[in-house]
Amino acid sequence: MKIEAIKIDSANAEIKAVIPASLIEENETKIAKQAAKTMDIAGFRKGKVPVHIVKARYGSKLVEDAKNDAVRSVYESGLKDLSIDTSTLIGEPTVEKFDEKDGEIELVIAIATKPEIKIDGYKELIPEIETPEVSDEDIKQKINTMLKGLTLPSRVEEARELKKGDTALFDFEGFVDGEAFEGGSAKGHQLEIGSGNFIPGFEDGMTGMKVGDEKDVKVTFPAEYGAKNLAGKDAIFKVKLLEIQEIVISDDIDSDTLKKLLPNEKEATVEMLNERVKQQLVAEKLAPIYHDDIKPKYVDALLSKFDIDLPKTIVEQEMDLSMRKVLQEMKEEEIKEFSTDLEAYKTKREEFREDAVNSVKITFLVDELAKAEEVVVDDQAVMQTLYYEAIQMGQNPQEMLKQYEDQGLLPAVKMAIVEDRLFNKLFNDKRESK
Repeated sequence: MKIEAIKIDSANAEIKAVIPASLIEENETKIAKQAAKTMDIAGFRKGKVPVHIVKARYGSKLVEDAKNDAVRSVYESGLKDLSIDTSTLIGEPTVEKFDEKDGEIELVIAIATKPEIKIDGYKELIPEIETPEVSDEDIKQKINTMLKGLTLPSRVEEARELKKGDTALFDFEGFVDGEAFEGGSAKGHQLEIGSGNFIPGFEDGMTGMKVGDEKDVKVTFPAEYGAKNLAGKDAIFKVKLLEIQEIVISDDIDSDTLKKLLPNEKEATVEMLNERVKQQLVAEKLAPIYHDDIKPKYVDALLSKFDIDLPKTIVEQEMDLSMRKVLQEMKEEEIKEFSTDLEAYKTKREEFREDAVNSVKITFLVDELAKAEEVVVDDQAVMQTLYYEAIQMGQNPQEMLKQYEDQGLLPAVKMAIVEDRLFNKLFNDKRESK
């Protein structure tokens, strides 16, 4: 059997072979002999079943196994001839040609490997980044917000009007079309005015009330409101203000409060808190700049500068994935049109080639950059990310994890975390080196 192994580039190789009918027949006989040793067939002692009986009974299955053995032998021989380490293989080999004629098989197997990548000069491609300004007033407001979360509201003794930022203690009862509705009343309800936690317009309607005041607050339930019987309906809430509460924040932060705000610091100081808050505010301002401006520019620069060999099969798989997503969103008539017009299908699929190439390319580049920058993400970080995501979405973390595992999405989550940490590190290093 003649095997031709061809290295196309650093990411692609082909193994070509013509498998003679005699080899397939030889493999079939070998498999049949092996099976005969353990087979139980009535009328024959175990291990004494004639080979021709095994072939007669399991002929088609034996032939398929014989072909598979021959293909496996071609594949293993080709890898050896190419001196390809199996650890560099990407995905499964693709059988691009399998033509049978007169008992022999003409075979072409495509192999994808990790490409050779040189990333010299990648840091020079990062755009210039200015550190956002954070004022003393910004820091003070942020600290006040943090202190607010640690402070309980206290009763306002002076006779004054309810204003934004106050917490109101009140009774209410709601009516639609003159009828009270279920769940529309409460006694001693507590609400921060301006928080937006009540129906739009309700908190504004309460603003200006004084303790003891009673008022009809008119609102309209949002069209997308959860209770369908109330969605989009006009309503009147009869409100009685019982008490006004406010949070009073001291300008002096005591040591106990500092420990709560900086729990990991043994000797927490106000100066340390100010610096930590400043760093946090800078990071908050940088996040959208990094994501919406710097990252797209840097990715474009990486794609333009580095020309690397890409595994053909992986690019094709990426195109197939994009095409499937499009088909899922199409109407039934459009899908039928593509199913009957192969050329139209191919033309549509080809539209995704450029994006697929860029997606595969940046994946390899990010992987190489992460190695250079020693950015490593372990499984624990992946679990934590999914845990917090589940909590934010109100889902069960264990159920979400199982869903990701079942769908094979954990590697994608890990890659996203690696990419995020990598770019943040590169961009921060660039900014801080100025």
